[in-house]
Amino acid sequence: MAARNLYYGWAVAGATFLVMLATAGAMGAPGVIMVPLEKEFGWSAADISSALALRILLFGLMAPFSAAFINRFGVRLVVTAAVALISLGILASLAMTKLWQLVALWGIVVGVGTGLVALVLGATVATRWFVERRGLVVGMLTASTATGQLVFLPLLAKLTQDYGWRTALAFVAAMLLVAGLIALLVLRDRPRDVGLPPYGARAIDPPPAQVLSLGAMMANPLRVLYDVRASYTFWILFATFFICGLSTNGLIQTHWVSLCGDYGVAPVAAASALAAIGAFDFVGTILSGWLSDRYDNRWLLFMYYGLRGLSLLALPFTGFSVVGLSAFAVFYGLDWVATVPPTVRLTAERFGGERANVTFGWIYAAHMLGAAAAALGGGISRTQFLTYLPSLYVAGVACVIAAGLVLTIARPRARVAAVAAA
Repeated sequence: MAARNLYYGWAVAGATFLVMLATAGAMGAPGVIMVPLEKEFGWSAADISSALALRILLFGLMAPFSAAFINRFGVRLVVTAAVALISLGILASLAMTKLWQLVALWGIVVGVGTGLVALVLGATVATRWFVERRGLVVGMLTASTATGQLVFLPLLAKLTQDYGWRTALAFVAAMLLVAGLIALLVLRDRPRDVGLPPYGARAIDPPPAQVLSLGAMMANPLRVLYDVRASYTFWILFATFFICGLSTNGLIQTHWVSLCGDYGVAPVAAASALAAIGAFDFVGTILSGWLSDRYDNRWLLFMYYGLRGLSLLALPFTGFSVVGLSAFAVFYGLDWVATVPPTVRLTAERFGGERANVTFGWIYAAHMLGAAAAALGGGISRTQFLTYLPSLYVAGVACVIAAGLVLTIARPRARVAAVAAA
């Protein structure tokens, strides 16, 4: 790559993209297999949702510890271990017959494994390898996560419909193993490992500080949380990212196929609509990364949360027609996780250095706490009230509140100074 004047960090970002894409496919699979599990085993939506909510919860709670593991053991080792753990959980679930096995395998094993390669991985790679184009790289890697959770759904729905849910999960496991092999061959921990500075920098970064012991490594996320506890910005980002999870993968990704089924939409057609959301999300998230390098990230978040809330509130009035779902896919899809690049940049600006990825890990944990609440709440709503509408309205109103909250964050000092000088 050096002979062709290509920066190796792009290869690292590409391998990370593939891993996060495959992992996201595993995260999105339960949205397709929920109804088949109900039919085969007689489990209720609330029963299945409890296991999926635990998976999402552990996925989020692992985020700050994932950052600590990456700092201690390196990107390649953590990614390889995570892919092996997720694949093991999926393959073992092919033989499950009891609800507790679903909870243990999908709730705990897959939850922990996917948590190790959550968005913190993308934020770490972007922060370590890129000074310039960092927002773009964050947007690209974030898009891989959200898009992977959605674009594979039509294929998984088709496999489930024609060959059963076990075949669909076996395909996900195979996809994970291929991505894991590529990551093992390509990933490197830092630019200095291949004799390069970060992209856009002139000097090679010095070696990281002394490697922490195992006990100190596990305590480090808690120490970082203690250090940032008094930061108003941290708690606003924490609260708004909770709402982000509440209004995206916890609700729509988990319950979309079942929700559409209540309005007479077939599973494959519903999964195709969700894939369309994923396609627009891919464009929207990368565009958001580009915008976050150039404009006030607070106003970007204001627009993203506001538009998402309005689209969720409008969804029940579309009648779930082709035209209505198409319009929803465009507006909601462009905004699915466009919130991530501005949030990562605000975190890096305010908390900087090696602490940024752990701090973002805690903020991302809030995202998955919100997602777990929505996954469980949606299942309870569907079981108790025979409708998902209360969940949609709660998520929509919460997004409008988040839009107002982000504007209470103070402007970055550097930007304020620059404006004053001008």
